[in-house]
Amino acid sequence: MGGAQDWNSSGAAGRDSIAAVGESYQKFNPRAYLQNNYMPPRANFSSEDCVVPWKLRCLADAFATGDIYGRTLIDVGSGPTIYQLLSACDHFEEIIATDYLEVNREVLRRWVQDEPDSFDWSPYIKYVCRIEGKGEQWKEKEQKLRRKLRQILSIDVHQPEPLGSQLRQPADALVSTFCLEAVSPDRPSFERALHNVTTLLQPGGHFLLIGALQETFYLAGEAKLSVVPVSEADVREALSKSGYHIHDFRTYLMPPSLKIGVDDVSGVFFVHAQKAVV
Repeated sequence: MGGAQDWNSSGAAGRDSIAAVGESYQKFNPRAYLQNNYMPPRANFSSEDCVVPWKLRCLADAFATGDIYGRTLIDVGSGPTIYQLLSACDHFEEIIATDYLEVNREVLRRWVQDEPDSFDWSPYIKYVCRIEGKGEQWKEKEQKLRRKLRQILSIDVHQPEPLGSQLRQPADALVSTFCLEAVSPDRPSFERALHNVTTLLQPGGHFLLIGALQETFYLAGEAKLSVVPVSEADVREALSKSGYHIHDFRTYLMPPSLKIGVDDVSGVFFVHAQKAVV
């Protein structure tokens, strides 16, 4: 897959543009980002048509197949969020969260430690418990995720080994939400980043990927972050080049009521893909 592609030679211009992305993220405000995307109106649990319940449903459905399980799951570019791990925590012994920014890693650490000023994820946890239908109490799931979220590591998806020497062995599964397109200055760097994180996954492992469709920017406090706009076809092509088989691909079109000026996203994609066994 993509055998002739020289994944590691992005050239000086490419390195400069990636460095500029890293610089732009130094102003990233986790609290503002959470306010913009994970509070009402986007987080409206009374409507299945709202974007946040849609994402949680996609993840719950993927894990309900029974195909995605193992010892370790890595969340690539966690940001300051944990919702993407709620359905996963029943299926893995250990979950590793990762992010490029220390401010986001600190937000995650404070949630794991149940610090009083942490973001309130309880509506998310209650919703996931409800749609999973296992009779699990939300506090049980919250504690389970805190217990299994054993490591919060720094990551750079633009490096051939994104976790460096921190990773002992490849993971059984990966999750990544709104990361790769948001930290890549162009399509080639997006494809290289996907290739790089694929090295974290063992052959035959599963990858659950959520991202923005046709987005060029989003706001996080003072930071205005550039995003490489990708289409469904772009995402499918990138996954194919990195040796994945796609099991499920879903798209969500952002309704006018949720276009609230914090980004120009047109929709969201969800993919359940599996890495080829060499």
